[in-house]
Amino acid sequence: MATYDDPRILRAIAHPTRNRVLHELSAAGSLRAADVAQRTGIPANQASFHLRQLAKYGLVEVDPDAGRDKRDRVWRLTDDDITISPREMVQQPGGEAAYTVFQRSSVAWGHHLVDEAFKVSSEDDPAKRYVSESSLRLTSDEALQLQQELNQVVARYRDTGRQSSGEERDLYSVYQIVQPMPDLAGEPDPGAAT
Repeated sequence: MATYDDPRILRAIAHPTRNRVLHELSAAGSLRAADVAQRTGIPANQASFHLRQLAKYGLVEVDPDAGRDKRDRVWRLTDDDITISPREMVQQPGGEAAYTVFQRSSVAWGHHLVDEAFKVSSEDDPAKRYVSESSLRLTSDEALQLQQELNQVVARYRDTGRQSSGEERDLYSVYQIVQPMPDLAGEPDPGAAT
């Protein structure tokens, strides 16, 4: 797992197209720019540009063993698990501004995912969307263990998807949040003095 605290990296992954490219690479393992273009619906030259930008910050690299020849550029993530350290990030020059941009982008994406998950359509396959929320009483160590176990399950399914050959698969989003229960939105903090 790679932990990043460089504000430039945060700005790079806050870009919606680059973020989608990272998701596609994570699911597939390695892809050519043409594959990225086809999967994201952007022109191949834009896919190449975004891949080079991500490579500039060390997030992706050319996979030398995956190409047909030396001219065939196949890209992969440098690390499957990208972790951001917000506390260290905001202490860097330009870090607070970069983190604000990243946070806005992430919140908007989270809202979009939830909106899509709850969308009702007669054409939907009910097996394609599953929303679950659970409340658990945990110690900090148990919460960390839960997060690690969930990550292991996701990694196992990611590896299965990468190893599948020829079988048609959709790109799924698995959005996890393990955190202490927040206060109710718009409600005063019950622990605060009145």
